[in-house]
Amino acid sequence: MKRKLLKQLFSQEKEQTQHNIEQSSKAEDYTKKKLVEPNLDKTMETIKKIYSVPRNSDFSIRNIHIGGLGKMAAVLYISTITDTTIIEDHILRPLLQNKDANKTIENIISAPTITNVQVIEDIITNLNLGNTVLLIEGFEEAYVFSTAKFDGRSIEKAENEVVLKGPKEAFNESANSNISLIRKKIKNENLIVEASTISKRSKNELYILYVKDISNEKLLNKVKNKINSLDMDSIQNVSILEELIVDYPKSIFPTVLYTERPDRASTFLESGFIVLIMENSPAALILPATFWSFIHNPEDHYLRFIYGNFIRALRMVALFITLFISSIYISVTNYHAEMIPPDLLLAIAATREIVPFPAIVEILIMEICFELIREAGLRVPNPIGPTIGIVGALILGQAAVQANLVSPLVVIIVALGGLSSFAIGDINMNSSIRLIRFLFIFSAALFGFYGMTALFVLGIFNIVLIRSFGVPYFAPMTPYYKSSRDTIFRKTLKREIFRPGYIKPKDIQNKAGD
Repeated sequence: MKRKLLKQLFSQEKEQTQHNIEQSSKAEDYTKKKLVEPNLDKTMETIKKIYSVPRNSDFSIRNIHIGGLGKMAAVLYISTITDTTIIEDHILRPLLQNKDANKTIENIISAPTITNVQVIEDIITNLNLGNTVLLIEGFEEAYVFSTAKFDGRSIEKAENEVVLKGPKEAFNESANSNISLIRKKIKNENLIVEASTISKRSKNELYILYVKDISNEKLLNKVKNKINSLDMDSIQNVSILEELIVDYPKSIFPTVLYTERPDRASTFLESGFIVLIMENSPAALILPATFWSFIHNPEDHYLRFIYGNFIRALRMVALFITLFISSIYISVTNYHAEMIPPDLLLAIAATREIVPFPAIVEILIMEICFELIREAGLRVPNPIGPTIGIVGALILGQAAVQANLVSPLVVIIVALGGLSSFAIGDINMNSSIRLIRFLFIFSAALFGFYGMTALFVLGIFNIVLIRSFGVPYFAPMTPYYKSSRDTIFRKTLKREIFRPGYIKPKDIQNKAGD
């Protein structure tokens, strides 16, 4: 009885707390919808209440008297995200030194951009973006000046998508810098940058980039509808956004391409794709994406035709090695020993004679150790990361063999499969391949080659059925679309005269290839 009463009291208290929070939120929303009043003190009182002044230490208010106009005014800004030099030289000093009563604010202040707003909510939005706001006694509007200055990294080299031949620039955490890097490569008036706010509380800005006379309107509207349907308090970067906008969030295969290279984003833009950029994200999202987008490397087109295709062939071989080598070993030793030449079979049997575990346990021990070493090498500081990987692999492999826990052949197989996985440069696809490798290992342990074949067929069915924003995942190989057929191998640049037909661009022919 007491437990039931306590539970009821707790439930009532929780409902009352939730009700108070909702009432407070509604009151604050109502306050933000108010218009700027001619009475400066009333407007300032509202803004101070919203920003918790004076408790909020980086919110700055400068009360001044504007010479010439004979009016009191207040200059508002957040000191940690604004350029105080611009405020001092181009806003405060001209206002204080003005003696002409006939001059307007636009003629007094020499800030780069000046806009007018009439709603308190617009003032708050601009202050949070790093802009400066001027309120004047008797005016029913506020003046907003562009003075944002967010600290961030300079432009550096790409860390994940490394190339030996080609541009070395990479995106950083500033959206303006990232957009400028793309505009430096695409000097075209048809490159459109649309801005939108995608979260309620944090007001995170998203920029949608596309080339107006190439991108398909239906695809663009589908992307915009997906973004506008988001209902989140905070979306801090494109990595979080990626999971929110994909069509198959639980799929093992990625359907949105993540890149930190401006040259790669520019190439996709000029092919009719759409690029998403966010503040605080050192990368961009390219959509839609097909399976081949993740297999290709930015350097493929920077290398000469023959060597570029040789690297692609090597990458496909590495893909099959990392997927199948461990599972083939398990299948052959457990179910299909007749496929091995007698001499090799005797050699394998001799090395496994003193090992107490079955093949599946051997493989799993070494695969898990390899994954742990890889993860440890990524997370520790850079100077000792490679050391941990090399020393850890050597010590664990050698010790495991000497302790008769695994056979030397298993160490070679796991090491070859692990090294081959690094040939897939994309982070998301690399993770998918690593997980799929374990699925093949278990299927081989249960049913041998029959289990591997069944899993491979199911995987192909899955890939063929997946779509990325309406685009088939295995296009243009299947289904067939008119394109330059850039799948496993690429053509010479002069013969790549078509843009990808599967995204239905407005202009499918690349004029440079005529």
